[in-house]
Amino acid sequence: MVISGKDIASQLQADLRQQVDNLAAKCGRAPGLIIIQVGDDLASSIYVRNKLRAAENCHIRARHILLPADISEQELCARIAEFNSNDQVDGILVQLPLPEHIGEQQVIRTIRPDKDADGFHPDSCVIACTSKAILQLLASTGVELNGKHVVMVGQTDVVGCPMAKLLADRQCSVATAHIDTPDLPAVCRKADILLVAADKPKLITGDCIRPGAIVIDAGCHHLPDGTLCGDVDFEACKDIASFITPVPGGVGPMIIAMLMQNTIECYRSRMTE
Repeated sequence: MVISGKDIASQLQADLRQQVDNLAAKCGRAPGLIIIQVGDDLASSIYVRNKLRAAENCHIRARHILLPADISEQELCARIAEFNSNDQVDGILVQLPLPEHIGEQQVIRTIRPDKDADGFHPDSCVIACTSKAILQLLASTGVELNGKHVVMVGQTDVVGCPMAKLLADRQCSVATAHIDTPDLPAVCRKADILLVAADKPKLITGDCIRPGAIVIDAGCHHLPDGTLCGDVDFEACKDIASFITPVPGGVGPMIIAMLMQNTIECYRSRMTE
């Protein structure tokens, strides 16, 4: 069965919009979100546009700050500090990736933990959006996670490390792999749940899937013909897996919905202090 992250996200955004309307009536204002983009990379611009559209749909006050690609790390952190001290701002995110001359971790750590809408700060008050999105997609299957064997292909800070802990907390056994793992298909076939964030188009083929496994594809690639694909060869795997996310329309829309949810959580925690 195909897991439609797009449909789940649409329903979630409707619920979040109602929450925001109720909170705004009670607290006097809607949540405020700042989206900082450095440079005008096409893919980043598309992601930012989608986030702004979702914020509007959820009645969240979102502001897009576009900064030049040659801005210094010090100047960027100074802009973040301004929003840290602004009481009308509840959530801050910096669109990644950043230019090579800027240290991502330093920038992320500059964001106040209670305003970190992406959930990347080590002391963030929310769960990282991608991890949260994957958990929601897994929950939508109705499959009990306890005791399941999870294989994670890709060891990124954004997906791999946070998800390993979250799944271990849910009594899963978690194994990690990467594109150079010897006999990767055999490793993947051991998985009850296969999570893929390897940043390689269609890396996972049908021979990597155990019949009946759940497959979550967190990859996204723009192909020369203008189409999108994930790290999983969807057509080759969809009839083998019991549940599988497509690209587009799978993890991506859910990450944006989780960003909206995190912004509201930051707002709630600040307004009820």
